[in-house]
Parts: sequence; structure tokens; C-alpha cells
Amino acid sequence: MPAANTDLGRRLRHRLEADRVVWLTTVAADGTPQPNPVWFIVEGEEIVVYNRTDARRLAHVRTRPRLSLNFNSSPAGGDILVITGDGRRVDEAPLPHQVPTYVEKYGEAMRRISGSLEEFSAAYPVLLRIGPDRVRG
Repeated sequence: MPAANTDLGRRLRHRLEADRVVWLTTVAADGTPQPNPVWFIVEGEEIVVYNRTDARRLAHVRTRPRLSLNFNSSPAGGDILVITGDGRRVDEAPLPHQVPTYVEKYGEAMRRISGSLEEFSAAYPVLLRIGPDRVRG
């Protein structure tokens, strides 16, 4: 991650805190990039994304762990930020409703989508941890 006192580092940290959606791109077996909008939080130096058990991106990451995350640009096409790194599925992990920072960021939307925090967790129980190794913007 870029140093916090650099322009890139400040922009990245702001977007990681303020943005609610990031585009996660994995690669299918045939080599086709597969972008998907996802909710995320930051835990230490890793980015965390919860998934449905049938999410194709989990199979993609299992065999091809390289991925990218990119934030939406400004309306004029500026403020570009792309993170690359490796993803890994974590089977022994707390559920979304058990993670205070996730609930703080998405709790209202979790209830709206699924009816309750627990029902959301039942629908999105699989944790994907992303270890960033490069940021460009």
C-alpha cells in the first residue's frame, strides 16, 4: 500500500473508508475477466469481501488467485484507483453479522436485502481475503 503521507496513499485510504462498492475482477477458466461490484471492508493490510457459496469468483480465485479491485471513477473519468493482489478463500471465519466494522458500514443495507443481519450472513457466508501488492492511480 502506498505511504499514507503521499497523494496516492491519501486518496486510497479515503476511498477505502468512504466508498461502499468496489469492482472485483477475477479471471474465468477461459481467460475472460469477470468484474463484479462487491461490498468490502479493510482489516489490517487486507481487503475483505463476503460472498454467496455459489459465487463463481470463488472458483476463479481457487485456481487463479490474481485479481484486481477498482473504484468507480469520477463522472469526468478521473480519480482512478486500481489495486492488484491475490485472493484466498477463508473457510473458518466470522460471518458478516459478527464483524462490527462490516455491520457498521452495511448493516442497514444487509437488513433491507435479507430481512435481518443473520439472514444476510446465511446468504453471504464465504469470506474472501485479498492481499494487495500494488496500487496505481
